[in-house]
Amino acid sequence: MKTIIKKMSYLVLCVLLTSGCTTASPSRLGPDVTPALYSIETPYTISKVRSANRKSGSYIVGSSYEGTLFAVDYDGKVLWENKLSGFMNHDVWTQDITGDGNDEILTANADGHVYCLSDKGKLKWSFKINDAPMYSVTAIKKDNTSYVVAGGFDNNFYYLDTQGKLIKTIASSTYSIEKSRPNKATKDNPQARSQPAKRHSINFLRALKQADGSDVLAVLGVVNSMQGSGAIYLFKPLTDKPFIADPLKAMRSPIGDIRVVDIDDDANQEVLLGSTKMKNQSIALYDPKTKSETVIPLKTISPIFGKFGYRIAQTELVEYQGEKSIFILYGNSLTIIPATMKKAKVKTKTNVVTGKYSYNDMWKDPATNKIILASSQSGGSSIHVLDITKKGWDNQFKNLNPPGKIAAILNNIDKVNQQLTHYQETTYKHKPLPVYLMSDINKTSKKVVKHITNEYDSPIFLDSGNLGTENWDRSAIPNKVYQNKRDRRKKYDLSQAEILEKAKQLYSGDVGAAYWGGHGNDPYYRSLDTHIKTLKVANGKKSVLIFPEVAHYDKDFEIMLEDFMFPLAEAAQKLNGNLFLRNKHTFWQSMVYKKGWSRLISGEFADVFVPAMEETTDKSMELSIAGRVGLWASGSVNNWGARLARDNTSYDRLRQNSHQMLPNHALRQYIYSAANGATYINNFPVDQTHMKTFWDLIGKGALYIPKPNEILSYSPVNIGMLPPDNHYLDEGNNVKTTSLYDQKVEDENPMVFSRLNGSWPGAPVTEWDFSRYAAGVKERRLGFLPQYPNGLVLITPPQKGVFADDKAARGALVDHLHPIYKNIMQEYLTDGREYVSADGKQHFSAKEFYKTIEKSIKEKSALLPITVKGNVAWVVAQTSPTNLRLTLIDGGYINPQTALAEVTFNTISPKKIKDTLSGDEFKITNGKINVQLPTGGFRFLDITLEKRL
Repeated sequence: MKTIIKKMSYLVLCVLLTSGCTTASPSRLGPDVTPALYSIETPYTISKVRSANRKSGSYIVGSSYEGTLFAVDYDGKVLWENKLSGFMNHDVWTQDITGDGNDEILTANADGHVYCLSDKGKLKWSFKINDAPMYSVTAIKKDNTSYVVAGGFDNNFYYLDTQGKLIKTIASSTYSIEKSRPNKATKDNPQARSQPAKRHSINFLRALKQADGSDVLAVLGVVNSMQGSGAIYLFKPLTDKPFIADPLKAMRSPIGDIRVVDIDDDANQEVLLGSTKMKNQSIALYDPKTKSETVIPLKTISPIFGKFGYRIAQTELVEYQGEKSIFILYGNSLTIIPATMKKAKVKTKTNVVTGKYSYNDMWKDPATNKIILASSQSGGSSIHVLDITKKGWDNQFKNLNPPGKIAAILNNIDKVNQQLTHYQETTYKHKPLPVYLMSDINKTSKKVVKHITNEYDSPIFLDSGNLGTENWDRSAIPNKVYQNKRDRRKKYDLSQAEILEKAKQLYSGDVGAAYWGGHGNDPYYRSLDTHIKTLKVANGKKSVLIFPEVAHYDKDFEIMLEDFMFPLAEAAQKLNGNLFLRNKHTFWQSMVYKKGWSRLISGEFADVFVPAMEETTDKSMELSIAGRVGLWASGSVNNWGARLARDNTSYDRLRQNSHQMLPNHALRQYIYSAANGATYINNFPVDQTHMKTFWDLIGKGALYIPKPNEILSYSPVNIGMLPPDNHYLDEGNNVKTTSLYDQKVEDENPMVFSRLNGSWPGAPVTEWDFSRYAAGVKERRLGFLPQYPNGLVLITPPQKGVFADDKAARGALVDHLHPIYKNIMQEYLTDGREYVSADGKQHFSAKEFYKTIEKSIKEKSALLPITVKGNVAWVVAQTSPTNLRLTLIDGGYINPQTALAEVTFNTISPKKIKDTLSGDEFKITNGKINVQLPTGGFRFLDITLEKRL
């Protein structure tokens, strides 16, 4: 009976008409009334979709964000599910490799495995050589014998027989025409890995059918996930060398999609490619016969396609209105163009259909010619089936409101908004900290912002603008490197007078302004003199100078800091200015601890610098949170910040699914950041109506913004960060290079913070990695809402021993924390590679010493008033002598879900526990309560104590 109930609730079929959603089965409605678009609801966020065949017909295979594979038929009936490893599948391929008439399902998993499932969903076999993620898998035939071919980030691809036995290994170093990043051991970096001059990781593997009935293997190799398209290699099956090795130059951007097609009906298949980048994506047809690329930039189809947004151009060859055509999914837009791939015909036959949501994947079922769309990128849970032969498909797509999680999220946030209208601030009133929003406000939200500004003292919206770049005499810069540096995106065409005039306009508002001060490509957008005069134009109003990606480091960079950055900080200190450092990757727990940044670490400019992030290609945000909050809690800085951009969700640039139209992930990220004390928010304008909830939560005081000495959810264990080990620096800041994997290097270098370079998207973290034992994170994927089940383990400047700076302006960590931490803090030191004793004389391997720290973190968590377990992010702050605020947030960043928080009361006896928004009260049983969080939601619990804490 339980199984029946599960299957009934597991998938609900929703037929989506333009007017809404009704529950029905397409087969029961009949062929004439079945809509062109319907949705199959699942309990998962669907990342990938494929079709598969069995003797009784075709069906749909889906792969969830968590890596669960499952199958449904077109009526929505669940056929099977298999959770596999619990890690993501980078690729899914379906093909009958055994000749029994039923397709097997093959997956390339982030844990390094290839998995093969039967059409019943049972695991038939698995294959693994090492821990590097498998990235692509396909099947190919030679002499009527089938082989599985798989490859990924270990820079090889493998031929397997139909039972999973290794037949042959082909190392890319034996044939690659692509140059890997040069990397030689030096005095400064003796651990640098040596690698072949030419090799690549495997982006895609696919089989091309030939007119003579044979197969050819197409290999797309790549060395960088953001720069260049890589190269295409064509092999006859099982041969050692390709007969074609051709660089893909025409698209000039990474390849995120590949389809094999026969455009010209000559029975020889070509390769249809789609690019993935920030904007100006293209599609291209590669013809092996002529070794040529025919490229169509999408912006030539429609201006819509030229707009900013991180998306993949995905294609399918279809028959449309009697003509062979190319169907294109581009984020939230669909279009169909003639298959001739000639630019002249594109503009005249194009109708772009734009919907409300972007989708994670697309597939055409060759048996039914139906288009299958995976879930919306905003955390959706449906599979959408589209029939473009039926009238009205375009309007139905335009009006598609996905059921399931998307509907639940919208409903849950509506409830919060309704509750906020009746919210009464607690009797223990406090003056909230001001929260500054540096947001590009679009036209539709100006009225909303004006209302927020008039109603609340906080949040505070800073005017946002572009002061331009200055044409100035750079000979005064004390080194030639920065004299000659330029940001190629900028014109450097303005005089100082013109910039100051723009500044007067920017500061015409009441509060102040935020604008770019420089960039890592060139910090000197404007001269120091111009910057100081601009700050004076503000006339005491708040100024926030944003510096993205200022993270390069060498002797020339140290000179730049002393010549420009710190003098600018000195001026900002006197003129109500802040420098918002929007740096990348591991900067806040690595590079900032290099000696050039010592004046920031010391606290000399605590009221100026704001540590924030440029979260591009992020795989380890749980580390950055610990690093930024650690600097704030230790007194190095008085403020810290967060940021949302389209690419926050992009942990893998080769698969750029970063076009969330519903920014619920960002809403929860901001709530978590603010609950942890972040007061500077840099927001990209995506659905400001949804983000208004965040503004109202701040304005009404429902979201408590604490000071460091009010937070009670820090672990009593902190990690003191030493000047970073060079190998750790190299790994943590090389996220673009995909060909760095070397098993020998991995074996010889167990790291405290590991698997951070571009070879590990979605991969499991090691047993000894800080992210696992401290943050509760299992994989290298995002981490914006980490669990930290034993309290947030801060990464801070060293507090004790020979590495501590007793003269630093910031003072001691415990002096900034809540009094309960005064005598319970325990520090461990690391350089990112090893742990180090306080006297600097002993070094301990991360692979073994982590056990000591993990034990300490678990044991000392009992000293905290509250701890929380579950897939939730959480913060505890003291709001009055007898009240605590517990903030709980659904931890599924882009895979939101109903979450259960298990709250344990360790050192306190609550008298009353109440949800501040809903009014729900909770009763403690055995020192615990369980709190259910809605999908994409959050809760704020007010905890009244029996006695003062």
